[in-house]
Amino acid sequence: MHMTVAEPSSRPEGRLIEVVHQTAYQYQLPVEQSWQLAHLRPRPLDRQTVRSHRIEIDPVPDWIEEGRDYFGNPETRFAIHAAHRALTVTTTSLVEVYSGQAGLLAAGQPSDAEQRLARAQFSSPSPQVPRSRRAQLYAGRSFREGRPFLEALEELSHRLHRDFQFDPNATTVTTPLETVIAKRSGVCQDFAHLMIACLREVGVPARYVSGYIVTEPPPGQPRLIGADASHAWVCACSPSGVWVDIDPTNDRLIDTDFVTLAWGRDFSDVTPLRGVILGGGEQHLEVRVTVTPGL
Repeated sequence: MHMTVAEPSSRPEGRLIEVVHQTAYQYQLPVEQSWQLAHLRPRPLDRQTVRSHRIEIDPVPDWIEEGRDYFGNPETRFAIHAAHRALTVTTTSLVEVYSGQAGLLAAGQPSDAEQRLARAQFSSPSPQVPRSRRAQLYAGRSFREGRPFLEALEELSHRLHRDFQFDPNATTVTTPLETVIAKRSGVCQDFAHLMIACLREVGVPARYVSGYIVTEPPPGQPRLIGADASHAWVCACSPSGVWVDIDPTNDRLIDTDFVTLAWGRDFSDVTPLRGVILGGGEQHLEVRVTVTPGL
């Protein structure tokens, strides 16, 4: 089964990036019923236009529906009522990303009411980003009174990048924040959660952003981290109400190397694919992501 969505636009020409994201489950026993929720369609933004999007699901769902979640992210809901021992979901997205809006204009400028709601939503503890005294102390070294916001934000990102090691074997998607702080290692999800905790502890609203990153650099530049899976970074709200996207894993403001999927309070709000199944026994998950720039 496949579904295609195309979004026309009159924006100036930007950089085209194709993303193929495949999620494959293998089950030990037959699954009799499956209900799934996917955040796999890139979110339309001022900094990007979704030129096309296709989703292919095997086996074919008995029911499928496109919509938006509480945070305004595109989502796909589907159900499979026939017995199956494997589930494969493949999305192919062609996104045009624009220069000149990196970081400071990544999310556009919401209304005053939206701004107040967003600040409240993204200032409080969340399931995977609880209160943390250690995060507060760590952030306080960068966010000193009277210091310019962007300067403090970039220094916090630099310190996290310097003090914490990227290690794909150090954590899982359920590793608690305090364990990440103690180990001083993790993956992009952990770097994002930790930076969000730091920011919220010093009164800066911050949200978790999921997406993709082009990891092949220009000649002479270092390869970026984030290949073979969806990426994650942080969007922080300045005192003036401007939202700034920054990637602590690679220590940089986002630019045309980044494609945004969705945002929420933390990873639990924007899991690429999650659901409930009846049966199945043990399961094996494999995720493959290919990001191809410059089409």
